Amino acid sequence: MIACTGRPFPGALPWVLKLNLEGPIVCYQGAQVRALNGDVILDHGIAHDLAMEVIRFARELNLHVQAYRDDQLLVERDRPEAHEYAGHAGMEIHVVGDFDEAMGPTTPKLVIVAASATLEALLPQVRRRWAGRLNAATSMPTYLEFTSLESDKARALQFLCDRMGVAQAESVAVGDGRNDASMLAWAGLGVAIEGSPEEVQAAADRTIPGPGHGGIKQLADLLVRS
Repeated sequence: MIACTGRPFPGALPWVLKLNLEGPIVCYQGAQVRALNGDVILDHGIAHDLAMEVIRFARELNLHVQAYRDDQLLVERDRPEAHEYAGHAGMEIHVVGDFDEAMGPTTPKLVIVAASATLEALLPQVRRRWAGRLNAATSMPTYLEFTSLESDKARALQFLCDRMGVAQAESVAVGDGRNDASMLAWAGLGVAIEGSPEEVQAAADRTIPGPGHGGIKQLADLLVRS
């Protein structure tokens, strides 16, 4: 079992250890695959100039946007949205003067944090604007995340299956966010959580109830029978 998460590595590692998983970890929406000791196995970041296009777009709309460098969460302004994300991800905030100087050659991903209604309206626009150049998806209702075209959970899963000698038909993926849709579509068995966005359920082979409603037992029973 492998954790495949949008969380940055520092925010993912404590949960992986708590679950006694052996790794590796797919993190940053599939932009990186990391060993438990932090070693980078796969890395596909957003190029600096392309990242700056998204950052300028967010600035113009007065939206909170954040980037990453060396597993640090970077923001230009200390806004409530930064604290919301940092508290959820278990990371410290690093306020920098200017992303253009602070970000580095690449960033694993960019995240715009805003009200869910704002992001639902914004998602089709950014997908059109950066079509063929970036992936864009919500991971949670208030997080709109951008990764390079080479970076999504499906490509990370394929990379690991190839590396570990697991056939695509024998892989199982479970998810509930738009950022999970490609992974569910690629896996031999894609399982969406009931109540997920339509595009997520459409990518899956089946759905199961959410936490606390017997979904994990249903999945375990299905895997045992198969």
